Amino acid sequence: MDTLSYRTVSANKETVNKEWVIIDAENQILGRMSSIAAKFLRGKFKTNFTPHVDCGDNVIIINAEKIQLTGKKWTDKEYVRHTGYPGGLRTRTPQELMAKKPTGVVEQAIKGMLPKSRLGSQLYRNLFVYAGPEHPHEAQKPKTIDLTKIK
Repeated sequence: MDTLSYRTVSANKETVNKEWVIIDAENQILGRMSSIAAKFLRGKFKTNFTPHVDCGDNVIIINAEKIQLTGKKWTDKEYVRHTGYPGGLRTRTPQELMAKKPTGVVEQAIKGMLPKSRLGSQLYRNLFVYAGPEHPHEAQKPKTIDLTKIK
């Protein structure tokens, strides 16, 4: 029996092959689409996934302004932040955030699904969110991901 066949393969910065994928967010549910995007950013769909290495793909999300939320989340859900000063608690609904920055709702949902560490910050830099159908990454030849076929 060959014992070398049982060797665990860990990816590192040199051996990782990063691809470009594009996700169309039009009429997609925010949480379901964000969890799939976060898995692609982490590289969880790859066979050589290593938890402490950036082995994920670069993800482009288009049509972020056409995302859907279920129920009454457009008005009832709140994003909370604090300025750091006394009495500095600030809240904003997805409807208000969408009016100010159309990509903010998608970015915040995906960022919350990434690790809260230096690796998470590094992975977040591989995410590109655009409000409309246009994006400047045609030279990278991204492949389109059909969310209905991914579990």
